[in-house]
Amino acid sequence: MLELHCHSQYSDGTLTPTQLVERAVAAGVKALALTDHDTMSGCQEAAEAAQAYHLTLVPGVELSTVHRGRSLHILGFYPDGDRLKGPLQARLEGRKQRAEAMMQRLQQLGYPIQLPEFPPGVAPSRPHLARALLEAGHVQSWEEAFDRFLGEGRPAYVDYPQFTAEAGITLLRSCAAVPVWAHPYLFAGGSVDEVLPELVDMGLMGLEVYHPHHRRSQREHLQQLSQRYNLVITGGTDYHGPNRGRTAKELNSFALPLTLLEPLEQLAEQLRSPQGGQDPG
Repeated sequence: MLELHCHSQYSDGTLTPTQLVERAVAAGVKALALTDHDTMSGCQEAAEAAQAYHLTLVPGVELSTVHRGRSLHILGFYPDGDRLKGPLQARLEGRKQRAEAMMQRLQQLGYPIQLPEFPPGVAPSRPHLARALLEAGHVQSWEEAFDRFLGEGRPAYVDYPQFTAEAGITLLRSCAAVPVWAHPYLFAGGSVDEVLPELVDMGLMGLEVYHPHHRRSQREHLQQLSQRYNLVITGGTDYHGPNRGRTAKELNSFALPLTLLEPLEQLAEQLRSPQGGQDPG
């Protein structure tokens, strides 16, 4: 009944925020977090749609950061949108520059593409490039686009503008958002056991335990680590819309209990207190 990781057309999802809310309600979701990449531009529309359907909307964002030289994503829940607006605008500009650089590489490789004109607040991302490769007839599937061109280490890949995990965690906490490590077992820069203490020292407050790419044994280990480091537990299907690949899950696939939301809300309330958002240590 709880979904804490979803994307809309404002980043790399295929549904509008309203369509996402409607699909969540149809799936039995009672509380939904919209966590678009590096933007909160869809949260207002999602909140209005959620109110109409008596759904609890959890405002959120998924920051793209770099740690140990590899991509590491950090979810932020209940941020002060006004305080985060300026920093996120800088992140959006970085994403636009990255998309243009990858387009140039594809051009040099002999695979020119054309991206659509993005509305304000939309975060350009690799799925947009994959869709353009498909439409141009250069590939036959999204998987092929990433395997041949867009995945890390592939010829058209360009890394994120340098924005460290520590900077991301500090930013989220300064904006009263609870920072949570997204899909830890997808991180390619080191083992979870090695990296987690580093992130905790930076001020990390939670772990995304439930994710489609986590096996049961991994979820159990993440639960143990959450207890050891006193971290909140979150989870979600990382939903990007229907028919989004072989590993994608439908909304509410984990049937997570709403009781997971209360500790997250309590931490967010602490961060909103006068001393709550200060840097750790």
